[in-house]
Amino acid sequence: MAEQPATAPVPTVIADDVHIVYRVNGARAGKGSATAALSRIVKRGEDRGVRKVHAVRGVSFVAHRGEAIGLIGSNGSGKSTLLRAIAGLLPPESGRVYTDGQPSLLGVNAALMNDLTGERNIVLGGLAMGMSREQIKERYQEIVDFSGINEKGDFVTLPMRTYSSGMQARLRFSIAAAKDHDVLMIDEALATGDAKFRKRSEERIRELRRQAGTVFLVSHSNKSIRDTCDRVLWLERGELRMDGPTEEVLGEYEKFTGK
Repeated sequence: MAEQPATAPVPTVIADDVHIVYRVNGARAGKGSATAALSRIVKRGEDRGVRKVHAVRGVSFVAHRGEAIGLIGSNGSGKSTLLRAIAGLLPPESGRVYTDGQPSLLGVNAALMNDLTGERNIVLGGLAMGMSREQIKERYQEIVDFSGINEKGDFVTLPMRTYSSGMQARLRFSIAAAKDHDVLMIDEALATGDAKFRKRSEERIRELRRQAGTVFLVSHSNKSIRDTCDRVLWLERGELRMDGPTEEVLGEYEKFTGK
């Protein structure tokens, strides 16, 4: 009997020579000098008073269903910017980003409303992710239990402004984790949780992979990357320096950083 060909991996995100440029409004050094004025006249192609920051430079990769991909690199290397482009929040200056399904970006500063209770934020956060009110109601207690915010009192009924930063981060992740995602991007959202919560979070990420989702994780914790991801993208100064298996890339990165 002829051997059946292996199923081809299904792409979920394709980044094709992506460049992202920020334009920062504000005064330039030497704004009032005659030299600076002459320079602005000569540079006719540039907007006055606008500084360009080339945050991502020609990044290309293909992500597939079932992959958990770590993003590593020095501060300011373009990791969070790249995730925002995948989520559709930042248009590339050039190049293209293609996604299969709806990408969801979860960051430490993901918007929840400080004056509303945790209870109300669970509802609003679920609706924002496309969950129905019935789905939110079914998963409400699961979200509360996963976050652990009620372990020392009935905090879910209190305004978010009374929460510690760790409690807020845990609740954000728990809301996002209640839904199965085509592409879930996590930007340092596990950094403020305790060890017990990180363990639960990492297991949930593995579940998402098993359900044919794709997970991107930005983290400065190499241990979290090792425990969670099977592939790593290493960015430096906006350029993709290395893309490969976790141990191979982290090994080179640790030589580079001396850590």
